[in-house]
Amino acid sequence: MVKSVRLIKITVLLMVLAGLSLAGLQAQPASSAAPSVPTLAQPAPEPESAGLPTSASTVFHIGPFPVTNSMLVTWIVALGIIVFARYATRTMKDVPDGAQNVWEFLVEGLHDFLEEIVGTSLIQKTFWFFATIFIFICVTNWFGLVPGVGTIGWGVQTEHGFEVTRPWLRGGNADLNMTFAMACIFMLLWLIWALQANGVWGFLLHIFGPQGDNHGFMKYAMIVVFFAVGVIEVVSIAFRPISLSFRLFGNMFAGENLMEAMSHLIRHPAWARALCSVIIPIPFYFMELLVGFVQAIVFMLLTAGFTAVICMHDDEAHAKERH
Repeated sequence: MVKSVRLIKITVLLMVLAGLSLAGLQAQPASSAAPSVPTLAQPAPEPESAGLPTSASTVFHIGPFPVTNSMLVTWIVALGIIVFARYATRTMKDVPDGAQNVWEFLVEGLHDFLEEIVGTSLIQKTFWFFATIFIFICVTNWFGLVPGVGTIGWGVQTEHGFEVTRPWLRGGNADLNMTFAMACIFMLLWLIWALQANGVWGFLLHIFGPQGDNHGFMKYAMIVVFFAVGVIEVVSIAFRPISLSFRLFGNMFAGENLMEAMSHLIRHPAWARALCSVIIPIPFYFMELLVGFVQAIVFMLLTAGFTAVICMHDDEAHAKERH
């Protein structure tokens, strides 16, 4: 239990640092002769009517690295998870209560749930990552619903009132840098776990090797067929970080835009705008709470499933089916 808590805290820090390094990859200022090229962290400006911008706004810089409002949210969430984990496990009791009871319920529930997916032996090696992924994504998604996130910051005075153009805080997973960083970390760990479980030759056989017991001409025909299937599998594996990152980013970005649209649905008169900007989004808050939880579960299940497919051997899978 204590070892899992330590690994969870370390993994949270690694993901936050990975998001920082990706956000620092900005385009250098272009000369007057060549137009600037948008990048992942600094896309081309959008018209004001386009809704929430796809890129996070830079709040300040740490040396050459820009610190965006989405990064601030991930730092706050990471610090909150680490502080709560330290507080819940500072004095371990045989009969847990309070914060320790909540933390043990969460960790043990995730452990038992994931063990059914990846198996008893593999869970000991991978649990720390999958538990961190779920906790971090879920808390980050829910933190984006806290009043003030996306609504407090710098702005301009318009005919409809004060409009926030550069909020101080923005949903962490509504930034593609963060979701792509988590997906890349998973793919690196997936490769390490796959090579540890199968070896280099076994890893290649798992992807390109023929399946089943064939003889004669069919054996050579299946070698050709499964080699072609292996090539398709390699392409699928290469696109996994893209699909994982865009799935989470797309859902959370859409949720941010939905809340933004609902809060500005009524613009006149001023008293109706102020009242409706609070009342109308309330039902959508509950929907976004569910979406945030579901997206955390989906990301965790997909990563766990990808790992189980490449690492679990047939004998272990059959043993699970018997139980």
